[in-house]
Amino acid sequence: MDLSSWFRRSLSSTTRKNTTPDPPKQSESQQEEQEELLGVTEQLIDFIRSFTFDTFKNFPPEDDEGAACGDVTPTTSGNVRRDLSEWQERHAILVISKVKEISQLRYMLCPRHLKERQFWRIYFKLVKSYVAKYELHAIQRAKLKQRAIEDEKSSDTCTYEVEMAEANHAESLEESPPR
Repeated sequence: MDLSSWFRRSLSSTTRKNTTPDPPKQSESQQEEQEELLGVTEQLIDFIRSFTFDTFKNFPPEDDEGAACGDVTPTTSGNVRRDLSEWQERHAILVISKVKEISQLRYMLCPRHLKERQFWRIYFKLVKSYVAKYELHAIQRAKLKQRAIEDEKSSDTCTYEVEMAEANHAESLEESPPR
């Protein structure tokens, strides 16, 4: 599945939600917290609104990352394209839903003038100074969460090993003949 299919699916799922019962709505504070975690601030929105067709069309071609035609995109199992990180995907969906100008611009550019992955690479280069610290915080939170999971697993393993050792010791005491 390529990135454009993924976005079409995510956008079409929002239209399908209109025909099905609405999921529980996020409170305004939860929504603001989500926007803050994803770096969608008023300053970013104002900056995005300044983008034009020419902003993307005249963006210098990438040379060192290989975004030109024929580049090899990293994939995961099942050949699912992974152009964006999980944080970037969530950020992109929120920006598209919140800033209609970028959504319209993307519609005009992709796929006629730019490939979807080129659009998002340019977008994230343009907004890097606005979102870099938020993405870094997300990476740090993910690492801390992973460490906590690993610590929990190791403490569970240690507890299990201690319990097994105690059980084996108790069995050996029961089996030894009295003196």
